[in-house]
Amino acid sequence: MQNKLYILTIMLFSMLHADYYLMPSAREQSKIDNMPKATIKDMQTIPQNPNAYVSQIKPFHTIEQKKLDDEYNERYFGPWSMSEINISIEDYGWETRFVRKKPIYTARAKIIPPAIYEEWITNAQMELFNTQKIKAITIKRTDLKSLPTKESFYRDPHQTGEGFPFDYNQNSAYPPNMPLLISHFSKDGKWAFVHGAYAFGWLNLKDIAIVDEDFIKQFKNGHYAITVKDDLRLYENKKPISLVKLGTLFPYDNEGYFFATKDKKGMAKLNKAKPTYSGIITSKPIAFTPRNVARIAGSFINEPYGWGENYETRDCSALTRDFFAPFGIFLERNSRDQAKDGTQISLIGLTAEEKKAKILKDAIPFRSMLFVPGHIVLYMGQFQGEPVIMHSYWGIRQQDFSKLITGRTIITTTEPGKELPFVRKESQLIETLQSIVLF
Repeated sequence: MQNKLYILTIMLFSMLHADYYLMPSAREQSKIDNMPKATIKDMQTIPQNPNAYVSQIKPFHTIEQKKLDDEYNERYFGPWSMSEINISIEDYGWETRFVRKKPIYTARAKIIPPAIYEEWITNAQMELFNTQKIKAITIKRTDLKSLPTKESFYRDPHQTGEGFPFDYNQNSAYPPNMPLLISHFSKDGKWAFVHGAYAFGWLNLKDIAIVDEDFIKQFKNGHYAITVKDDLRLYENKKPISLVKLGTLFPYDNEGYFFATKDKKGMAKLNKAKPTYSGIITSKPIAFTPRNVARIAGSFINEPYGWGENYETRDCSALTRDFFAPFGIFLERNSRDQAKDGTQISLIGLTAEEKKAKILKDAIPFRSMLFVPGHIVLYMGQFQGEPVIMHSYWGIRQQDFSKLITGRTIITTTEPGKELPFVRKESQLIETLQSIVLF
């Protein structure tokens, strides 16, 4: 019945309005949905609805939130102001070192021979780094790859914590409307090495368009909206153009929400879309109220864990990034860099109980993250004297170093799975947490 209503809405809307529109949809179901998803005691004994915690929030002052939002916009459009792409020595060329260091595998546990990955490296032409420096924009949601190939590669799938879904060629994903600076192109002419607002890597040329100064002037108009419902879709008449996740930015005017397509020469064309439903997109930043916080946070519950945002899902840092975006807070791509985006309070050297006490005292519900190398979580407040967090969580380390896979976004204490007989205590989150990150 709901699908029939959507189709009727599309038909009516296309007859009455412009060709482009934004409407509720769903991500494509995939093998990520078939992964094991264990349930632990925390999920049964503490509320899994963010509404239970939002009364604990501390609102932002209007001036404080505007300052954060101005910084968000500056960083989001930053690639169009860059004279060249700057990558740290530590990060530059990591993918080449990675594939050459130890064997890499297909998802079916077959070793990928050097002849194959050396072709990928040759195709990357990294000797041409920063020779083009062309401004561009994404025209759909697209995967950001580590090397210029659609192929996946893994460490040994027989080892704990490796294999599917940990595809090391999946660096991240970019939404439509992401400003880019192109460093150079692949040898086969199918890929561009780019830097967007929060990550670098390879994008398929089919998914981006070149921008000129006139396009930038129109697009960067100072009026920005953001999607506040997850898994929308952008359509041209009945033709789907792109999935649009919660936290996607759209400039706007009184005629619609801006996005780019491209002409036959690969240049960006400005188009405007209308939403078919109210309340799915709104001007940013949105007010940091209990209602808004609960609505945004609740959108993520039970979404499958997706390494590098693969399969149209999120990992831990994509979750925190997209939660904070509607409130005008910009976060980098990975947990390590996100921990530097706010004000840090160290937890190093404290016992588990001391950490809990400090979190309860100093962390601000829904305005704080808790960080451990490789993982980051949203602090939601307390429940019955325990700190409570929301996180996209792959699994709980056991004594044999295997993991009990939870594989989705859940709400837990800082000791998820502590009731399990084979949990590895030293690996519990509360034991490994290193800092509180405040906004």
